[in-house]
Amino acid sequence: MLVLGIGNSLLQDEGIGIHLLHFMQKHFSAFPDVTYLDGGTLSFTLASEIEEHDHLLVLDAVELHAKPGTLCCYENEAMDHFLGTAKRSAHEVGLLDLMDIARLTGHLPPHRALVGIQYQTFAWGEQPTFKVKHNIPLAGRLAANILQKWEFEAYPPCRSPHHAPKLEIAK
Repeated sequence: MLVLGIGNSLLQDEGIGIHLLHFMQKHFSAFPDVTYLDGGTLSFTLASEIEEHDHLLVLDAVELHAKPGTLCCYENEAMDHFLGTAKRSAHEVGLLDLMDIARLTGHLPPHRALVGIQYQTFAWGEQPTFKVKHNIPLAGRLAANILQKWEFEAYPPCRSPHHAPKLEIAK
C-alpha cells in the first residue's frame, strides 16, 4: 500500500497533503506493508512508485467549494470521477496525468482513494490555516480507516471453526 502526500509545505494549506502524511507517519506507523511517500508537488517520476502498488491512498488539498477544513474521501471510480471533472485539486493536472499513465500502462492500482481537505489559502507560510490544521487529525483517522479496510480485505480473519481447514498434527 502506498500513501502519497502531495503539496508544497511552504504555501500554508497547499501543503495539506504533506502535513497529513507526517501525521499519518507519526500516529499510524504500525500498518504492515505501507509505504509513506512525500510526493511534493508531483512529478512523472512518481509513476513508477504508483505502478508498484495495488493500493494507493492520496492525501491532498482539494477544492470542494465548501468551508475551509471540510473533508472528503473518494474511492476507486469515484476518485477518478472527482479528478476528471472540474479543477478541484491544487495538483489535479499532475495527479490526473499520473493516473492516466498508470491506466494506459495497465498499472492503475485497483484500490485507490483520495482523502482531501478543503483549503483556505495558498499564501506563504509553513503552517496550515487554523480550520485546516484543526481537521488534520480527523482526516488522518479517515485515511487510517481506509488502510484498515484494505488490510482487512488483504488479510481477512479466519472463518468460524466449522469452515476452518483441519490441520493434521504429525506424530
